[in-house]
Amino acid sequence: MSDPVLRLDHVDKFFGPVGKGVHAVKDICMEVARGDIVALLGSSGCGKTSTLRMIAGFEAASRGRILIGGREVQTLPPVKRNVAMAFEGYSLYPPLTVRENIAFALKSSSHGTAAVADRVDEVVTMLEIGDILDRYPASISGGQQQRASLARALIRDADLHLLDEPMGQLEPQLRTLLRGRIKHFIKERGLTAILVTHDQTEANALADRIAVMEAGELQQYAAPDRIKERPANLFTGTFVGEPPMNVFPAMVSQTEESIHFDLRGGLDLVYRRDSFAPEIRDRVLNRREVVVGVRPYSVRRTEKGARATVIANQWLGDQSHIAASFADGMIVLVEHDRADVAVGEEIDIALHPEDLHLFDPDSGRALSHGQELA
Repeated sequence: MSDPVLRLDHVDKFFGPVGKGVHAVKDICMEVARGDIVALLGSSGCGKTSTLRMIAGFEAASRGRILIGGREVQTLPPVKRNVAMAFEGYSLYPPLTVRENIAFALKSSSHGTAAVADRVDEVVTMLEIGDILDRYPASISGGQQQRASLARALIRDADLHLLDEPMGQLEPQLRTLLRGRIKHFIKERGLTAILVTHDQTEANALADRIAVMEAGELQQYAAPDRIKERPANLFTGTFVGEPPMNVFPAMVSQTEESIHFDLRGGLDLVYRRDSFAPEIRDRVLNRREVVVGVRPYSVRRTEKGARATVIANQWLGDQSHIAASFADGMIVLVEHDRADVAVGEEIDIALHPEDLHLFDPDSGRALSHGQELA
């Protein structure tokens, strides 16, 4: 990547003494290209907000370098970094109206009064808060405060726009509407944005690239479709995707004609040797164990296959989610039509080799995805 707007170079964050305190962010290395939207995605406590706050300057990096626009900024205060930030906690100025809060971001700019007013009108129309501009923060709802905070950040001229759970307080319908508008607003103006979220839908809808984090470590940094289709490890494979990926530990064996994945409960998945590319056979057959993964959308009912017993069948309005006991555990399959299967009914399912994700059981590292090596 040439001339990234942001570069994190082996960044660590300890809360407490370095090497002894809580290691909240561990050796993060990543680059963000100009004009990109990047989502930091992970569960609570994974380090995504600490990473964002180090970029903004509200937390000090314990080790490593942070470069914005080619400048090292890890020792600079927030005001010297030229970043705009929408906080999860809103941080609006109580004595100012919503309009004044939003326009305050341009107070020190060279824009004239009319130009500032036009920019405020544009962003508030996009976020649908034009009817509260003359009210004060204490008199509006949490969702309205959140949109006002987001407007104040997006209106700024900055190298980076940092958005911390920017729509967490909004009702689902409004959140869905605004995702598309916000992305268009950012892209049309060539802004560079980093979004912190625990919402996979939000990350997939907004981001060009997603950084999946867990336990302070960067698990994978790639485009949304690549993360779903080629997860780097078992954590990413099971964390990203709804419903989650089905995974089963398996013993590997072979005959002259077939490859066997022996699952728990005496279930044996048998495939012809030529069902897998030679390089995948070589990688898999020198192991005693693997973890077999398959996405729920890739599990298919068939007339003759592996046996499973239905334990739940939910129609969600546009698709059926069927859960079945399988291999001493549970497997979930998704069908786009209403599935006429009853609880307790036995079904046969097929797991095709091109749909399998294979992982190392010890490290969690991906071995292969379908017919491609990881």
